[in-house]
Amino acid sequence: MLLFNESFAATNEREGSDIAGQIVRALLEKRAKVFYVTHSYEFASHYFDERVDGALFLRAVRKEDGTRTFQLVEGKPLETSYGADLYNEVFSAPPREGEDNLRM
Repeated sequence: MLLFNESFAATNEREGSDIAGQIVRALLEKRAKVFYVTHSYEFASHYFDERVDGALFLRAVRKEDGTRTFQLVEGKPLETSYGADLYNEVFSAPPREGEDNLRM
């Protein structure tokens, strides 16, 4: 088993997707089963568009109001990981009464 956790986050999207793609292709050539979790739209959409046999694409369910259900459904990769709304939720909301202004 080989696990990656945002291994190419220090690169830009194009370079990270290219490196990840080379690794996945090598593993698939050796007939390894690959489970890959990524926020890289370029990488995920490339494999989705190739229609690789046996590939299954899952994404987290989000309701219209942005609520997360923590369920996975089959679907096309999305261009967003919703990082901006998470950032706004954590850092843009005014501090609650009695809460320190410094958030971590």
